Amino acid sequence: MGNSTGMIVPKALLDQLGLASGAKIDINVEGGKFVAQPIKRKVREGWEEAAKRIGAAGLTEEDEDWLEFDEPIDGEWEW
Repeated sequence: MGNSTGMIVPKALLDQLGLASGAKIDINVEGGKFVAQPIKRKVREGWEEAAKRIGAAGLTEEDEDWLEFDEPIDGEWEW
């Protein structure tokens, strides 16, 4: 992005950090070396923003179909 350059990280290193491909990491330079560490997220961090994006995108036909199952019929769920 911009003037940045990407870096390929071997899966074995990601596994050692407990990360999956695409995980966010913080990279710093310490003593002439790259030092990478996982970015720890708080529980439910980003959920509000994600819900707003989903809401702004609108419902798909499948989403609308599922709305029919929000409440049971005659007190019991029908499948």
